[in-house]
Amino acid sequence: MKIALIGLALLASVPAHAQFRKPEDAVKYRQGVMYALTVHHDSRIGRMAMGRIPFDAKVAQESADFVAVLARMPWFAFTPDTDGVGRTDAKPAIWTEQAKFKELADKSQAEALKLQAAARTGDLDQIRAAYRSSAAACKSCHDAFTNQ
Repeated sequence: MKIALIGLALLASVPAHAQFRKPEDAVKYRQGVMYALTVHHDSRIGRMAMGRIPFDAKVAQESADFVAVLARMPWFAFTPDTDGVGRTDAKPAIWTEQAKFKELADKSQAEALKLQAAARTGDLDQIRAAYRSSAAACKSCHDAFTNQ
Protein backbone atom coordinates (compact mmCIF):
# COMPACT_ATOMS: atom_id res chain seq x y z
CA MET A 1 0.00 0.00 0.00
CA LYS A 2 2.84 2.41 0.76
CA ILE A 3 4.16 1.90 -2.77
CA ALA A 4 0.74 2.85 -4.15
CA LEU A 5 0.66 5.99 -2.00
CA ILE A 6 4.14 6.97 -3.16
CA GLY A 7 3.10 6.40 -6.77
CA LEU A 8 -0.01 8.52 -6.33
CA ALA A 9 2.02 11.28 -4.69
CA LEU A 10 4.52 11.27 -7.54
CA LEU A 11 1.73 11.39 -10.09
CA ALA A 12 0.19 14.35 -8.28
CA SER A 13 3.42 16.30 -8.58
CA VAL A 14 3.60 16.06 -12.39
CA PRO A 15 2.53 19.29 -14.15
CA ALA A 16 -0.84 19.12 -15.92
CA HIS A 17 0.54 20.01 -19.33
CA ALA A 18 2.85 17.00 -19.19
CA GLN A 19 0.10 14.77 -17.92
CA PHE A 20 -2.72 15.18 -20.44
CA ARG A 21 -2.64 15.13 -24.22
CA LYS A 22 -6.28 16.16 -24.54
CA PRO A 23 -8.65 18.15 -22.32
CA GLU A 24 -10.90 15.07 -22.19
CA ASP A 25 -8.06 13.17 -20.49
CA ALA A 26 -7.85 15.80 -17.75
CA VAL A 27 -11.60 15.55 -17.15
CA LYS A 28 -11.45 11.75 -16.96
CA TYR A 29 -8.46 11.94 -14.62
CA ARG A 30 -10.06 14.33 -12.14
CA GLN A 31 -13.34 12.40 -12.22
CA GLY A 32 -11.46 9.16 -11.53
CA VAL A 33 -9.61 10.71 -8.60
CA MET A 34 -12.82 12.14 -7.13
CA TYR A 35 -14.55 8.78 -7.55
CA ALA A 36 -11.79 6.90 -5.75
CA LEU A 37 -11.65 9.56 -3.07
CA THR A 38 -15.35 9.74 -2.30
CA VAL A 39 -16.75 6.32 -3.12
CA HIS A 40 -13.95 4.11 -1.90
CA HIS A 41 -12.06 5.84 0.89
CA ASP A 42 -13.86 8.86 2.31
CA SER A 43 -17.22 7.11 2.41
CA ARG A 44 -15.69 4.11 4.20
CA ILE A 45 -14.50 6.39 6.99
CA GLY A 46 -17.85 8.19 7.00
CA ARG A 47 -19.78 4.95 7.37
CA MET A 48 -17.59 4.02 10.35
CA ALA A 49 -17.94 7.49 11.87
CA MET A 50 -21.73 7.27 11.59
CA GLY A 51 -21.88 3.74 12.98
CA ARG A 52 -23.18 2.24 9.74
CA ILE A 53 -20.36 -0.29 9.60
CA PRO A 54 -18.16 -1.61 12.39
CA PHE A 55 -15.21 0.57 13.31
CA ASP A 56 -11.85 -0.85 12.27
CA ALA A 57 -8.96 1.43 13.23
CA LYS A 58 -6.59 -0.14 10.68
CA VAL A 59 -9.04 0.26 7.80
CA ALA A 60 -9.84 3.81 8.89
CA GLN A 61 -6.15 4.69 8.92
CA GLU A 62 -5.52 3.10 5.52
CA SER A 63 -8.49 4.92 4.02
CA ALA A 64 -7.46 8.22 5.60
CA ASP A 65 -3.97 7.80 4.15
CA PHE A 66 -5.52 7.46 0.70
CA VAL A 67 -7.83 10.42 1.33
CA ALA A 68 -4.83 12.58 2.22
CA VAL A 69 -3.07 11.69 -1.03
CA LEU A 70 -6.14 11.77 -3.27
CA ALA A 71 -7.24 15.14 -1.87
CA ARG A 72 -4.11 16.65 -3.41
CA MET A 73 -4.54 15.16 -6.85
CA PRO A 74 -7.47 16.49 -8.87
CA TRP A 75 -6.83 20.23 -8.76
CA PHE A 76 -4.21 20.61 -11.48
CA ALA A 77 -6.60 18.91 -13.93
CA PHE A 78 -9.06 21.80 -13.67
CA THR A 79 -7.53 23.72 -16.55
CA PRO A 80 -9.33 26.37 -18.63
CA ASP A 81 -9.25 24.15 -21.71
CA THR A 82 -11.51 21.66 -19.89
CA ASP A 83 -14.35 24.16 -19.42
CA GLY A 84 -17.39 22.58 -21.05
CA VAL A 85 -15.53 19.40 -22.05
CA GLY A 86 -17.30 16.08 -21.60
CA ARG A 87 -20.00 15.15 -19.12
CA THR A 88 -19.07 16.94 -15.94
CA ASP A 89 -20.75 18.54 -12.95
CA ALA A 90 -18.19 21.37 -12.89
CA LYS A 91 -19.70 24.86 -13.00
CA PRO A 92 -18.07 27.56 -15.15
CA ALA A 93 -17.37 29.45 -11.90
CA ILE A 94 -14.33 27.21 -11.42
CA TRP A 95 -12.59 29.15 -14.17
CA THR A 96 -14.00 32.59 -13.36
CA GLU A 97 -13.47 32.39 -9.59
CA GLN A 98 -10.03 30.77 -9.46
CA ALA A 99 -9.02 32.37 -6.14
CA LYS A 100 -12.10 31.04 -4.35
CA PHE A 101 -11.73 27.63 -6.01
CA LYS A 102 -8.10 27.40 -4.89
CA GLU A 103 -9.00 28.51 -1.37
CA LEU A 104 -11.66 25.80 -1.05
CA ALA A 105 -9.38 23.18 -2.61
CA ASP A 106 -6.63 24.10 -0.14
CA LYS A 107 -9.12 23.88 2.74
CA SER A 108 -10.23 20.42 1.61
CA GLN A 109 -6.62 19.27 1.46
CA ALA A 110 -5.87 20.66 4.93
CA GLU A 111 -8.92 18.92 6.39
CA ALA A 112 -7.89 15.66 4.73
CA LEU A 113 -4.55 15.88 6.52
CA LYS A 114 -6.35 16.46 9.82
CA LEU A 115 -8.50 13.41 9.12
CA GLN A 116 -5.38 11.39 8.45
CA ALA A 117 -3.85 12.55 11.75
CA ALA A 118 -7.05 11.68 13.62
CA ALA A 119 -7.19 8.24 12.02
CA ARG A 120 -3.63 7.55 13.11
CA THR A 121 -4.75 7.93 16.75
CA GLY A 122 -7.23 5.07 16.35
CA ASP A 123 -9.71 7.09 18.42
CA LEU A 124 -13.17 6.96 16.88
CA ASP A 125 -14.29 10.22 18.52
CA GLN A 126 -11.34 12.09 17.02
CA ILE A 127 -12.02 10.48 13.65
CA ARG A 128 -15.69 11.49 13.82
CA ALA A 129 -14.83 15.12 14.53
CA ALA A 130 -12.19 15.25 11.80
CA TYR A 131 -14.50 13.51 9.35
CA ARG A 132 -17.26 16.09 9.97
CA SER A 133 -14.81 18.93 9.29
CA SER A 134 -13.42 17.23 6.21
CA ALA A 135 -16.88 16.50 4.82
CA ALA A 136 -17.92 20.13 5.42
CA ALA A 137 -14.88 21.39 3.52
CA CYS A 138 -15.64 19.10 0.60
CA LYS A 139 -19.30 20.12 0.63
CA SER A 140 -18.47 23.84 0.56
CA CYS A 141 -16.45 23.36 -2.62
CA HIS A 142 -19.09 21.16 -4.22
CA ASP A 143 -21.84 23.63 -3.30
CA ALA A 144 -19.94 26.49 -4.93
CA PHE A 145 -18.49 24.75 -7.95
CA THR A 146 -20.53 21.70 -8.99
CA ASN A 147 -24.03 20.95 -10.14
CA GLN A 148 -24.45 18.15 -7.60
